[in-house]
Amino acid sequence: QVQLVESGGGLVQAGGSLRLSCAASGRTFSYYAMGWFRQAPGKEREFVGTIRRSGSTTSYADSVKGRFTISRDNAKNTVYLQMTGLKPEDTAVYSCAAGSYSALPRDYVYWGQGTQVTVSS
Repeated sequence: QVQLVESGGGLVQAGGSLRLSCAASGRTFSYYAMGWFRQAPGKEREFVGTIRRSGSTTSYADSVKGRFTISRDNAKNTVYLQMTGLKPEDTAVYSCAAGSYSALPRDYVYWGQGTQVTVSS
């Protein structure tokens, strides 16, 4: 069992930066790839990026590539999402998830509750 808690969301102006954190409970954090997803009001959940168990490899959605960076610290049971060059269309609830290295929500077993990111123009 893994419990995930996101933090770091908030209101930021376009062009600004935020760093989200996702803290995991349990000793099995390093067993899982970690993904970030987002969901805007009235829209489907969207893949943002994912990182392998070791942290050696990452993959991103085209919409965030070059602006967002995922990293993890297995000693701290934490995964991060560094967001730069934020745009109003990045406004959404951001959730982290633990599972397989995939862009598909169905491949993730555990989910956090999410943190709101709002980007003003």
